[in-house]
Amino acid sequence: MNKPDIRSLLAERILVLDGAMGTMIQRYALEESDFRGTLFVDHTHSQKGNNDLLCLTRPDIIREIHDQYLEAGSDILETNTFNANAISMHDYGMENQVYAINRAAAEIASAAVSAYTRRTPGRPRYVAGAIGPTNRIATGKSTDTHTHADKRVTFQAVGFNELREAYRRQVEGLRDGGVDLLLIETVFNTLNARAVLDAIDEVFRNSPHQLPVIISGVVTQGREHMVAGVPPDEFSEEIAHSALISLGMNCTEATTMLPNLERWQRSAAGYLAAFPSAGIPDRHGVYPVTSTEFAAQCEALLNHRQVRLAGGCCGTTPEHIRALAVRVKAIAGNTG
Repeated sequence: MNKPDIRSLLAERILVLDGAMGTMIQRYALEESDFRGTLFVDHTHSQKGNNDLLCLTRPDIIREIHDQYLEAGSDILETNTFNANAISMHDYGMENQVYAINRAAAEIASAAVSAYTRRTPGRPRYVAGAIGPTNRIATGKSTDTHTHADKRVTFQAVGFNELREAYRRQVEGLRDGGVDLLLIETVFNTLNARAVLDAIDEVFRNSPHQLPVIISGVVTQGREHMVAGVPPDEFSEEIAHSALISLGMNCTEATTMLPNLERWQRSAAGYLAAFPSAGIPDRHGVYPVTSTEFAAQCEALLNHRQVRLAGGCCGTTPEHIRALAVRVKAIAGNTG
């Protein structure tokens, strides 16, 4: 299905991304058997929590979630592939399924997008291949520790070439599954981002068609640097890339994003993107920001003239995206 280049739409209006996938999967209260399906009944590792594997074992659930976000007003769907790389899949013993998961995820999202675009051809929808950070950091240190919300996450060191190779296989699957663009998200370290960009360059080296790229980083809550200690403006200068159409932030609250986004604006090529979380979860994992509050908190971001991509991160649901889409539509002058 022929669609306008997404860059032309960004010049006209704000496009709405979807919200969290993990939050929605939790609503299904899935058991080990759901994750294993009929394909991996005898697999030696536990698969409970391996959300990306559901693209192979419960594609019906992933499609249902995609449809809910499209109904809510999303212009862009993210594939269910945040951890679909060899490094993250090692914990589940599923490294050999990376290509299959990514291709299936892209095909599921593409089918949903195609169905909605046929219904409203004047408003095409798009698929972004989601590429997460892994739990490893490309650095000479043995470990680096970051506190996110109330959880302590330890990032272990990994060789740059190993990281790049892990991403290369993921990008190949997303490409072959038919994504329209690539979203490198939750970036906390410059070298990790460069590993993805190098992998993308390798995959598309001999191709006349290179997919547009969005990069979304994480700035430590309440501070002015990324998780690995890199200032946002320094990061944006170091990840310049010919296919980069937008640079943004995710995984923090909307109320804290704007100052750092404005710092990025000074050195970023293309438009800005904002994908806030629904607040900081309590000890039970419940996110406190309601859909109405979320949309209101995003108001200042949406009114910034360079922000042309808006969506949700941790804790957001179709209800959050619906409220956000209504707010986007109501913004005066949302035509570029």
